[in-house]
Amino acid sequence: MTGVALRAGTRALVTRRPTPYAVVGTAFWLLLAVVAWHTPIASDFGQHASAVQRVRDHPWHPTNPLLKEPGTNSPYYSPYIVALGLAARLTGAAGWQMVRWCGPLNLAVLVAGVGAYARTLSRRRAAPVYALLAFTLLWGVDGKEWSGFCGVWSLTRGASYPSAFAVGLTFLLWAWTDRLARRGGTAWEYAGLGGAAGVLLLIHPITALAAAVGIAATVTGRQRGWSRQVASLWAVTCVAALAVAAAWPYFDVFALAGDTTVDQVHRRLYAHPWQWYGLALAGLPALAWRARRRLRDPLVLMFAADVAVAAYGWFSGHYTYGRVFALLLVPLQFSLAVELAAAPPWTRLRAALAPLAAVALCFALAAQIGSVVPQSWLPVATRHPARWPDYRWVADRVPVGAVVLTDAPIPMHVLPAYGLYLVAPTWPDPSTPAADRDRRWSDTTAYFAPATAPARRAAIAHRYDATWLLLPSGHLPPTPATLTATSPRTGEQLFRLARL
Repeated sequence: MTGVALRAGTRALVTRRPTPYAVVGTAFWLLLAVVAWHTPIASDFGQHASAVQRVRDHPWHPTNPLLKEPGTNSPYYSPYIVALGLAARLTGAAGWQMVRWCGPLNLAVLVAGVGAYARTLSRRRAAPVYALLAFTLLWGVDGKEWSGFCGVWSLTRGASYPSAFAVGLTFLLWAWTDRLARRGGTAWEYAGLGGAAGVLLLIHPITALAAAVGIAATVTGRQRGWSRQVASLWAVTCVAALAVAAAWPYFDVFALAGDTTVDQVHRRLYAHPWQWYGLALAGLPALAWRARRRLRDPLVLMFAADVAVAAYGWFSGHYTYGRVFALLLVPLQFSLAVELAAAPPWTRLRAALAPLAAVALCFALAAQIGSVVPQSWLPVATRHPARWPDYRWVADRVPVGAVVLTDAPIPMHVLPAYGLYLVAPTWPDPSTPAADRDRRWSDTTAYFAPATAPARRAAIAHRYDATWLLLPSGHLPPTPATLTATSPRTGEQLFRLARL
């Protein structure tokens, strides 16, 4: 009897087919992981890699990611960055290498999270597949790159960022919340959910805000029966989240609530709503249908709350809250996915949604296909992300921890990836006072101004301990310097500053 059971179990294991989502999710993961791996360092990569390098060099008291000054209370030193920094220290890898290797990991977390959350909304096998396609494709008619935005275009560069990991973790937390709301659990499970939410708050606060909205919407819409015991268990979740966030020694996350340092940077998120988010409106009829059936539907509540957060960001001038758009589209995208995956017979709504979704998908592919398919395979008019030049030729000659003087935007984003400091920060960091940032930019501008006296240039270089100078092709150094190398691609020149 045992042999018969063993043979039957073996046949069942051999004949078991992978789910559609396992196939599609793996293919998606592999494609994006390969593309992201081969994408040159650009945008925010340098800032995150620099932060990892600072932790690698000084785990307990890392310096500022971009400037040669203390990094006390810098929000870049999240558990994600600190973990990578410690791993780099143990393995001997550089900060930029650790960030690069996180791309496949973050994509795996994202794919797993989308699948787990989609399964809380529908038992249909196609629902997670449609959800992944909608979430990564139905954004806008223009490919848009922004940290935390998980369209395919954005993921090709941002897959290794903390924000990508944070979004994947958000979906997993929503699925966890749904399970607890439906079935209950032990106090440890509720505390574990809170602890994970606290870590998410430290990794990416604005994503954590959207995650908290989703958790609250899920509890409101799914909780079966309220009692004093149930309320106390959810209170345990809240307390655990706050305790974990408050105990983090590197920065005070709660001080960021009223910080306006990066508000103007994020104003652009409100500038072109149709171009960046318009295709997600294909899911509006499906979301409206869910609202008609049940106002307490989690997706309906989530959408209403996220819209309120985004509106607050616009009317208050705290444009950083516009980053909630990264997850504000989820109710639209997932409502569409769930409705299209529903069992036959097809309703009039579903019959109308299918062609609408097909048209939106065509526009989405036209907008984003250039980010993953080589130029030679597509029409000439297809847009592709700009491929930034490589600055390894600088990193091979300048030691980690040296200060480089430059005012060119691209090298200012890329050079920190290799552990080099700048005189002026590429992105504002709340740990650096606004007056100090302004002074640094003023000094950088003055250094490269033709009318600046040599003595002042020397004083600026000395003040910031700058020993290297990077200039565009054909520009002569404004102070005594020795040419060290020239870029074979851009013609930029690297000089070593003479000590006066």
